[in-house]
Amino acid sequence: MRAMVMISAGEPDVLQLQEVSKPAIGNEREVLVKLKAAGINPVDTKLRKKGTFYPDKNPQVLGCDGAGVVEEIGSGVSKFQPGDEVYFCLGGLGGPKGNYAEYAVVDERFIAKKPQSLSFAEAAAAPLVLITAWESLYDRARLQAGQKALIHGGAGGVGHVAIQLAKLQGAEVLTTVGTSEKAEFVRGLGADVAVLYKEADFVKATLDWTNGEGVDVAFDTVGGALFFQTVPAVKIYGDLVTILDIEPQYGNLKEARMRNLRLTQEIMLTPMLKNMVDALQDQAKILQQCARLIDEGKLKINLSKAFALAEAAEAHKLLEAGSMTGKISLVIE
Repeated sequence: MRAMVMISAGEPDVLQLQEVSKPAIGNEREVLVKLKAAGINPVDTKLRKKGTFYPDKNPQVLGCDGAGVVEEIGSGVSKFQPGDEVYFCLGGLGGPKGNYAEYAVVDERFIAKKPQSLSFAEAAAAPLVLITAWESLYDRARLQAGQKALIHGGAGGVGHVAIQLAKLQGAEVLTTVGTSEKAEFVRGLGADVAVLYKEADFVKATLDWTNGEGVDVAFDTVGGALFFQTVPAVKIYGDLVTILDIEPQYGNLKEARMRNLRLTQEIMLTPMLKNMVDALQDQAKILQQCARLIDEGKLKINLSKAFALAEAAEAHKLLEAGSMTGKISLVIE
């Protein structure tokens, strides 16, 4: 089969289209999926630049997110049949099990039926950001109806989903964006307030919005210094969740401690890296619930651009250039 193989760590041109062995079902619970599209996420570009979690396994195929059609099932599979359209977040962290390819073998317990209303390109762009936003807001921060949330990077992949999930929970949302066009975009998703962070102090705007108290929940999708800058925008005993490393060179946690903030780091890849079967099944359930919300018109995935599989390097360049609205994906013909 064809796959976009990472021949070494480095710049986007280390991604090369090659013929590799087609994967085969290895146990009774696995299904063979003919991939129609693969999502592209920042973790892909980071692994490409620095190396994967499993550098000794070859070939190296990136891509955690996939969507396609079940072609073959193991003898013990009960949830899926050939012809079913599915989507999932599995593989892509090193070795041959990645979704920048024509086929993937996955355990039936860890995948979900694709939202019928989405194209394969849209569906492939969804799993990682859906799970990340869901776990961050619902599981980590325990966001409740009537609360106020600050979501950084609201026009981005995770951010644009987080706004919608927060609104579905009955919360009010203030989000940061870089341009007036993005401000219009996030308002269309339900954001109550959009702050152009290049022109206004988001902390002041947040405190003004909350009558000086700060938000119940802040969600950091950017990292670096912004994590520490966000602390005074969170109310005492509030929650601050980040999906990036907390880097001490940018600040300290004294003010967070004085405010009794609950600080949480979210990485949805942990169940995959640690082979946590129950947690992976929980993530598949999140995708099932999100598929229902999407098909009911309550949740949207914004796909900014789709590339051909052979154009993976160009897709990486676009993502690394920054200022993305929504997601991008690879279409596999």
